[in-house]
Amino acid sequence: MLAKVLSAGLLGLDAHLIEIEVDIGGGLPQFSIVGLPDATVRESRDRVRAALKNTGFFFPAKKITVNLAPAGIKKEGSGLDLGIAIGILIAEGILAQESVTNYVLVGELSLDGRVKPITGSLSIGMRCQGQHPLIIPTENASEAAVLNQVEVYGIHTLPEVLALLNGEQPASPVTVDRAALFHAPTKIEEDFSEVHGQTQAKRALEIAAAGGHNVLLIGPPGSGKTMLAQRLPSILPSLSQEEAIETTRVHSVAGLLPNGGALITTRPFRAPHHNISEAGLIGGGTIPKPGEVSLAHHGVLFLDEVLEFKRPVLDSLRQPLEEGTVTVTRVNASLRYPAQLMLVTAMNPCPCGYFGDRTRECLCSPQQIRRYRGRLSGPLLDRLDIHLEVPAVVVSELSQNLAAESSLTIRERVSQARSIQTQRLHTEGLFTNAQLKPRHIKKYCPLDEPGKKLLEQAVNRLGLSARAYGRILRVARTIADLANSERLEISHLAEAIQYRSMDRVLPL
Repeated sequence: MLAKVLSAGLLGLDAHLIEIEVDIGGGLPQFSIVGLPDATVRESRDRVRAALKNTGFFFPAKKITVNLAPAGIKKEGSGLDLGIAIGILIAEGILAQESVTNYVLVGELSLDGRVKPITGSLSIGMRCQGQHPLIIPTENASEAAVLNQVEVYGIHTLPEVLALLNGEQPASPVTVDRAALFHAPTKIEEDFSEVHGQTQAKRALEIAAAGGHNVLLIGPPGSGKTMLAQRLPSILPSLSQEEAIETTRVHSVAGLLPNGGALITTRPFRAPHHNISEAGLIGGGTIPKPGEVSLAHHGVLFLDEVLEFKRPVLDSLRQPLEEGTVTVTRVNASLRYPAQLMLVTAMNPCPCGYFGDRTRECLCSPQQIRRYRGRLSGPLLDRLDIHLEVPAVVVSELSQNLAAESSLTIRERVSQARSIQTQRLHTEGLFTNAQLKPRHIKKYCPLDEPGKKLLEQAVNRLGLSARAYGRILRVARTIADLANSERLEISHLAEAIQYRSMDRVLPL
């Protein structure tokens, strides 16, 4: 008898439906799976056999052929186990074919018949929206149910699935209140009020947060670069529902969403070690997975001691920073992952770390400093909008008990500036000043004659590229938005120019 069951698989971030066809016929006992299965899918033969036997069902000692259609797409992961097991029960006449019509069944089977969680259930739920009811492990049900117009049933064991399909056990779809998820109070663990001194650094990070700009922090060891970067997410605006769904999709496909979690409602902060590979940072691998740049989507990617990263790894960041996406190309498919992020990097000013420090003498020669800084390529440096010098904090500032501004106070100003940008740029399909293209810069960043003259002098003196020219105007536009000014004043431009410290000529 031939049985047909709908399941789903992942191709990058997107889910696609898979039709599982099960045929049981005469001949020597054999269990074969065709349709480009990977090793995990082929191993489902043993999981399905043990799960059926251990839950009281008879496993047929016959020739079993399972076809996964469409046959031209590689099938990966263990989520097809449940569909294959149900297909075998239908082919054996234990379950009626009509009972599974239109259902999509996804889940990994353990040997005792439990249905274990899978990855990418949010993407699968998006594929089933308005078309198919979805039967999925209970741990993934809330995640898929945050979407509208999708009917989701959470199950624990294989017998529960049969009871649901046969109507023996009444079940209601899982529901999730998305609004409640966003209204839940969020605790800020890393607050800017804990940072003493560094007034200029806080101001620069506020500008970066308001405009979504990339930042380079330069300072001696112990000056607070990492401490400042870790607190940057606390002043970023809250995620919108659409941004939360996009962020959750990436983490779900990567298998990083906690079991039972519905949505990621706080902006991600990713800080990979400097020995990370290019595939780990950008994405890819034998079975392509999102990299750190995609896991930081709508959040912050922090590269501490950036000059310790391998040069090819750093240069691979150019496309994501410019386009906001990552394209991973393989023989059979080209996958695209989102990468709208803020890049924050930190470095010492020289090999010993004390060039320009007021308290300790630098032991490095100018040639050593140039060679050291040369590890950061010019094209990548151009894409870092704000170059911020973070000097060591004097002891008197550390011992003061003066209350500093909290992250909530700074976030209010940042959110107000972001709303100004959204109102200005929504017709362009943009959200922040960091996303402005050259044609938008001409439209939204006009300069008067004094401003043009100042910027021309800065470009000639610092030897700035055309890209750096545009970065200065974007940062100046954000400074004006924080000041609630429609015009770009010369003071806004001057402040933006001073954040290009790495473009200055190193003295001999």
